[in-house]
Amino acid sequence: MTINAEGKDLVITRVLQAPRELVFKVWSEAEHLKHWWGPKGFEIHVKGMDFRPGGYFHYSMNAPDGTQMWGKFVYQEIHAPEKIVWHNCFSNEAGDIVRSPFSELIPLAIRNEVIFTDNSDGTTNMTLRSQPFNASDEERSFFEGMFDSMQQGFGGTFDQLEQYLAENDK
Repeated sequence: MTINAEGKDLVITRVLQAPRELVFKVWSEAEHLKHWWGPKGFEIHVKGMDFRPGGYFHYSMNAPDGTQMWGKFVYQEIHAPEKIVWHNCFSNEAGDIVRSPFSELIPLAIRNEVIFTDNSDGTTNMTLRSQPFNASDEERSFFEGMFDSMQQGFGGTFDQLEQYLAENDK
């Protein structure tokens, strides 16, 4: 994790053992996302996906204990196969953006940008940059205080992505 000079963003970079086109594909199709997105041990159910700027990915996350939460991506930019920008939010089943069930201080929307870069050996550099969107100073401060937790959470999610890519290298 690094913090950029313009502000405090969460930045995570991984080298994935798969070509960029495949990495982009598993980020852009619901039938792939449901197999690796989210916390380890959670089951993802896709309610809907419209992969285009202004579109969405609406899903539920079901914990092993039966707890259910809803999430939503709202896509801002898509440049295949190099970049996806989206706002990640908690939602309800209807798709309305709602506050996090964990804290009122978690920003309503987190802007995420993922960039995929080809490497000459057939691998892909994936860089995720996350920052609060339209957040109060208090929400930004809370977000920065969650870096360790978010790094662990994304670490687990990206471990699942690596495993899924290894099993689906087609």
